[in-house]
Amino acid sequence: MVTIQEVAKKAGVSTATVSRVLNNRETVKEKTRIRVEQAIQELKYEPSALGRNLRNSESRLLLVLIPSISNPFYTEIINGIEDTAISKGYNILLCETDSNPKREAIYFNMVRNRLADGIILMDPTVNRKNLYDLASRHPIVQCSEFDEQGEISYVTIDNELAAYQAVKHLIKIGNRKVALINTDEKYLYARERRRGYEKALQEFDLPIESKWMRETGHLGFEGGQQAMRSLLNEADKPNAVFSVSDVLAIGAMKEIQLQGLKVPDDIAVIGFDKISFSNMTNPTLTTIAQPMYKMGCTSANMIINKIRGKEVESLILDHELIIREST
Repeated sequence: MVTIQEVAKKAGVSTATVSRVLNNRETVKEKTRIRVEQAIQELKYEPSALGRNLRNSESRLLLVLIPSISNPFYTEIINGIEDTAISKGYNILLCETDSNPKREAIYFNMVRNRLADGIILMDPTVNRKNLYDLASRHPIVQCSEFDEQGEISYVTIDNELAAYQAVKHLIKIGNRKVALINTDEKYLYARERRRGYEKALQEFDLPIESKWMRETGHLGFEGGQQAMRSLLNEADKPNAVFSVSDVLAIGAMKEIQLQGLKVPDDIAVIGFDKISFSNMTNPTLTTIAQPMYKMGCTSANMIINKIRGKEVESLILDHELIIREST
């Protein structure tokens, strides 16, 4: 492997001059620059990115913290983050926290020790005190989930409005017994989407019935299936279901069909997110489309701007109701 010393010797200059050429410093005379560049080309010298980054006190690495890598909701967001980061000379490290404080501490320390330049946070359950302490000294942005009491910049959608529009759609097509399948309300989106659900019911003078509301700690397909099974055990069954995620909605549709009922004839179902699977179900799933790829691109631009010392404002992106066969 060719060293910088060999390049300097061939060009007849110091290693410091070679370094200035590599870093595009303007203090090098044009004739000297050309001579150094010719030496680099002839020797096929490749400078160490790690060494350059260490000298510049940067890693060119972004940490992306998510609670679970198995959730398909994150796929398009991560694609957007990675495409944007790479286009701007950064790499990403995907970090599954599993909402584990010990794991969070490891990733936070990577930023403190300058092994990473910043964090895109999608796990809302991190220790708030540790998060604010880190954010006061290092670049952090939040994506999708955020702390409504905090001051860390974020990109998201209006979850309450989206949920309201979804439930309003169910009511306007004739459903008066609308159930809710929700997740743990430690998540902000779960609280916001429940508020949107209740707002729509209130607008149409429909009662908010606890017997038609289910909260599942299992965010996967099985959670939706179990919640739907419980709803169908009620003497007074709902005729429509709003689920706060597509994965839960797909699980609910599976249970409805297993019990010999039809979607949407017996029970209409609407989900949230527009993951790729939502158009592969039978019937296809009506859902709220989040601009997940754009959300990822936006969060990557935000964190890079923060790293560069720029002011970054929070953004709320548009969503869309996608009406398909399940309603």
